[in-house]
Amino acid sequence: MSDRSVENIDRRRFLKLTGLSAGGLVLGATLPGWQPSWAAGLDKGGELNLFVSIDGDDTVSIVCHRSEMGQGIRTGLPQVVADELEADWQKVKVVQGLGDKRYGSQNTDGSRSVRRFYDTMRRMGASARTMLERAAAERWNVPAKECAARNHVIIHIPTDRRLGFGELAAAAAKQAVPDEKDLRLKDSAQFNYIGKPVDTVDTPDMVTGRANYGQDVHLDNMLIASIERAPVLGSGIAKLDDSAARKVRGLVAVERLDGGAEPPLFKPLSGVAVLAHNTWTALKARKLLNIEWTESPHEQHDSDDYLETLKDNVRQTGKTAVAEGDVDIALETASRQHSAIYTLPYLAHATMEPPSATAVVGEEGCEIWSCVQDPQSVQQHVGQALGLPPEKVKVNVTFLGGGFGRKSKPDFVVEAALLAKKMQRPVKVVWSREDDIRHDYYHAASAAYFQAGLDEHGKVDGWLQRTAFPSIGGTFQPGVDHPANFELDLGLTDLPFAIANRRTETQQADYHARIGWLRSVSNIQNAFGVCSFADELAHINGRRPDEFLLDLIGPDRKIDPSQGDYKYGNYGETLEKFPIDTARLKNVLRRTAARADFDTDGGEGWGIAVHRSFLSYVGIATRVQVRDEQLKILQMHCVADVGLAVNPDRVKSQMEGAMIFGMSLALMGEIKMQNGAVANSNFHDYPLLRMHQCPSLTVELVASGEPPAGVGEPGVPPVAPSITNAIFAASGQRIRELPINKHLKIG
Repeated sequence: MSDRSVENIDRRRFLKLTGLSAGGLVLGATLPGWQPSWAAGLDKGGELNLFVSIDGDDTVSIVCHRSEMGQGIRTGLPQVVADELEADWQKVKVVQGLGDKRYGSQNTDGSRSVRRFYDTMRRMGASARTMLERAAAERWNVPAKECAARNHVIIHIPTDRRLGFGELAAAAAKQAVPDEKDLRLKDSAQFNYIGKPVDTVDTPDMVTGRANYGQDVHLDNMLIASIERAPVLGSGIAKLDDSAARKVRGLVAVERLDGGAEPPLFKPLSGVAVLAHNTWTALKARKLLNIEWTESPHEQHDSDDYLETLKDNVRQTGKTAVAEGDVDIALETASRQHSAIYTLPYLAHATMEPPSATAVVGEEGCEIWSCVQDPQSVQQHVGQALGLPPEKVKVNVTFLGGGFGRKSKPDFVVEAALLAKKMQRPVKVVWSREDDIRHDYYHAASAAYFQAGLDEHGKVDGWLQRTAFPSIGGTFQPGVDHPANFELDLGLTDLPFAIANRRTETQQADYHARIGWLRSVSNIQNAFGVCSFADELAHINGRRPDEFLLDLIGPDRKIDPSQGDYKYGNYGETLEKFPIDTARLKNVLRRTAARADFDTDGGEGWGIAVHRSFLSYVGIATRVQVRDEQLKILQMHCVADVGLAVNPDRVKSQMEGAMIFGMSLALMGEIKMQNGAVANSNFHDYPLLRMHQCPSLTVELVASGEPPAGVGEPGVPPVAPSITNAIFAASGQRIRELPINKHLKIG
């Protein structure tokens, strides 16, 4: 029995869900949602409902239930529907869906929007097309098989009679929804839009300033709130003196927000909110607050000391996650051994648009306007905070000025809702850049130990990898002090190397800061360690890195990392549909290596790294120059096999953005914590890549007939090791501790 269906839904329900005013044919599709095992019980979700409406004026309105943050999802998913529908793209209107459990998961992260909904969106388009064709057949009193959709009209093939979609919409709405087995999906050779570059529907508004972001929301009688939050996780308000702040002209109120309970979940931190009619007044008054904070068990946390502790821990035997063969004997009997430790600091999301949310609370419930990645999570957590059922929380999703995972955590939205309830008027919570840097859900600091045993021919016969970092699981439940299996899935337990004896272990890492998912999640540190260590082994053997990697990957095969009680997650997909395919990885490796000249000298060098993540295969080749202790990145090339690229232009843009994002993290990304508090505050001490630091970028997409895989995140992981491997090739300096600016000046 299929887990997908299409239904002709009630118009009133459609309008309620979307706010769209349309007539004629309204369809919905359902698909069970998916959530990672670690989130079980946190976000139950429901069934997916994506809708298409055809109005009498020929307009095809397609609802996008995902959040747009520059990745082009409001174009990509409708593009699929329009293609199967045979719609004229110029007559397509995209409507942003409100938060509603009937859509199923609306959490726009995990690089899964297209790969999870591609098939369903095709069936939606094909179902609507079939109903239009049947309605035309009845109008003309001819067999339906003689009717075909072509570019927004239905044609009676024998007589060339034609009817527009709008003319048939009302009659098509009365048709029974076709059975899935009767649907006729296009052959890929017939695609008009799928796999073709299509301009994003939102670009005109974005470049002309008409696009509405979270920070742009303005309501009548609205107050602006700026919040001074506890600097240390777990702290609360001990004493508050707001007398100086209350003297600021234009101040409306000072309100306490009690929080700080652990685990932090998505609840607000403890803080004091200053509310005024404008941002300037709120910020000015906030600076005059005098607050004493309660003690916290995390107030002695120092990030530098913490990394040293993690490094000490990974030198010791840990908990075994997965193992094959006998690693200990392989290492003991090896002709040569090599080991290394790699570290990454805490990292922040640093989106261009800091978090922002506007809320109104009344007798009927709460309404939200915000730049969120997961409106259903907003409904859940705002509802819990206000004592409302989730369906009483209406969430209007604005554009996001970047997300990277930060805006799927709705703590900032709960703040706005609580303050709106207290003030009984609209409240917009505005986070400053300093707020964003100091109160993020950080990417975990980490240390990883690698040890390899090589035989007399340089072949790797034993491989031990051990990692320690505070788990995302600690955000949701107490007592988590080791990385979780789902984090090991991201580049460690799915190691694609043909090594007979290998073992993956975890070591202790205590929790001292809010940890969350950041673009590509644990793949960041896992790929840095694996790809760097493989490069070290290549140089020990005197081999070109790409040739050594090809031998290390071994024969073409499909890999299943599951063993015993450990079940490999595979990003929520089956290995049958999305196998770990070493042939595809090797193809990407060869294509990436073709971009590099490994014989470069004179202070220049090439580095290479390849990695599978989010079901895609990405290689990065980087050329650098190292002179007088200064690093300059000269070129960076990306080769990506993402399966079918629905919109190649957007895929290339995402890879370019991933390269820039990855360079920022590798070169300069470091959050420092002292006495439990974040020491960074803005872009002067948490810098991002500048234009003059960005090299020339190229992206090659591998033509593929495989299903669409992830796009937004898989370009990030290989970036850092490709750079550090290139630095070694250029200078002989092996960098194992990020960021790179701790070792070299960045040109």
